[in-house]
Amino acid sequence: SDRTPIAQLLDVAELISRLEAVMGEFSQRGAGLVQPVRSVVPLQKHGGFLGLMPAYLAHEDILCTKMVAFYQREQGSSLPTTQATVLLFDPVSGVVSAVMDGEVITARRTAAVSAISAKLLMPRHAEILCLLGSGHQAVSHYEVFTQAFTFKEVRVWSRSKERAEEFARAAGGPVTVCPSVKEAVEGADVIVTATNASEPLLFGKWVKSGAHVAAVGACRPDWRELDDDLMRDAVVYVDSREGAAAESGDVILSGAEVFAELGEMINGSMPAQRDKTTVFKSLGMGIQDAVSAKLVYDKWKSQQ
Repeated sequence: SDRTPIAQLLDVAELISRLEAVMGEFSQRGAGLVQPVRSVVPLQKHGGFLGLMPAYLAHEDILCTKMVAFYQREQGSSLPTTQATVLLFDPVSGVVSAVMDGEVITARRTAAVSAISAKLLMPRHAEILCLLGSGHQAVSHYEVFTQAFTFKEVRVWSRSKERAEEFARAAGGPVTVCPSVKEAVEGADVIVTATNASEPLLFGKWVKSGAHVAAVGACRPDWRELDDDLMRDAVVYVDSREGAAAESGDVILSGAEVFAELGEMINGSMPAQRDKTTVFKSLGMGIQDAVSAKLVYDKWKSQQ
């Protein structure tokens, strides 16, 4: 129930290594991974959804599921947009081994996957990181990206200026709070969109040629963060083709062509076109939660 130890147990380098391995395996479509596309129960009466993300990794014998509730909140609401719980099972008996705070696991593993995309796709001498959003995901992306890479400048924008300023104060290094998305992203080498937007807020005309965008919000087929120009002009990578075709409003509504999965780049079967403007559309996968939860559990057990 304590949020802090989970983050401490998810060592960034180790997590990235585990995630690279499982994403590469996923893109080979072997029989060793069982992962249905996320099941979603709409809660129209309350403006929310309940998602279920089960996964079984046969080679490593990891059985896991995540339940995540996500809501479109009114601006200024004190309630979180998402709340998640991860269950790790003993695959031999079916007994629950651990119940974990899914928000910490989701934020950290999402940021680590984004960092893998950036490692492969961002400009070689990237200097400016821009974060759109100031919630759990933005905080985790700041922590992971500043550990994994060195940037000369970090910028943040949020719909709430107060939240952005709070984010900047809490950050471990200098962060510039920007008054608009346009000012935040202009000239940025790496842009992370971690918002609860349902309409586009990042426009291609503002994004410099050759920049890398890691888009982690907009997880419904009718929600957007990125406009048509950006989606159509960029080389688009995804975590899962099936997931993107079913769930990504940015992909579905723009009609953009998906060039490759992240795992295909990791495997070397598809190229990383880092000289072009690139978008990595991240929706999250049960296998990512599974390897992250198992890492937390094994680390915790070793310390008992």
